[in-house]
Amino acid sequence: MMKSFAICFLLSLAALPLQAAELALPKLPDASKLSAPEAKALGLRDGGAGLAVGTAVPAFKASAHTGEPVSQKDLLAAGKPLLVIFYRGGWCPYCNLQIRQLTEAYNQFAKRNVELVLISADKVDGAALAQRRYEIPFPVLADPELSAHEAFNVVMTLSPELVETYKGYGIDVEQWSGKTHHKFALASAFIVNPQGKVQWAHVSEDYKSRPSVPQLLGVIDGLK
Repeated sequence: MMKSFAICFLLSLAALPLQAAELALPKLPDASKLSAPEAKALGLRDGGAGLAVGTAVPAFKASAHTGEPVSQKDLLAAGKPLLVIFYRGGWCPYCNLQIRQLTEAYNQFAKRNVELVLISADKVDGAALAQRRYEIPFPVLADPELSAHEAFNVVMTLSPELVETYKGYGIDVEQWSGKTHHKFALASAFIVNPQGKVQWAHVSEDYKSRPSVPQLLGVIDGLK
């Protein structure tokens, strides 16, 4: 299954859904706007959200950017550790900056035999748009039904007031997810071992604070 994913990600750019053109990724902010957590806060889970270390990841189903169904078993089939990154959505400029940084550093993760996985509540069109812009060589999963979000316990619900505030900024979360639940992920990262158990977790309620690439690589090196 994972072999077919690799073929899709590398060879099927021309076949991306045309509907993705209805969405537009935001302009990236200056890199300094995305702050890395202090060393003492690295690996913490704000509010107790997210799966704890040692917890087995529950079953979930999402979709690849091509629309192909993906489960946690599919992701683990290659026998590699996973670095699972939940981001708020393609509408979030800070998420897009993080995605670009992870994509540019992909070879450093690959050298460590770690597979990256991106997950958001965006519909397939949004995942396809992100994959196309950044030419991402690893899975970008669409999870508007929140199956993976709930499995990892990282669901955030936008209040009705904030839904309207976001619209004032030109952000329509319903358009991106295709749903009216107004839910998306807390910015979070998980390292999952080949047996499907969480080895490390970081969940932040501050959407501008995310572990940097050097921090993530350091954590991975420390787990070996």
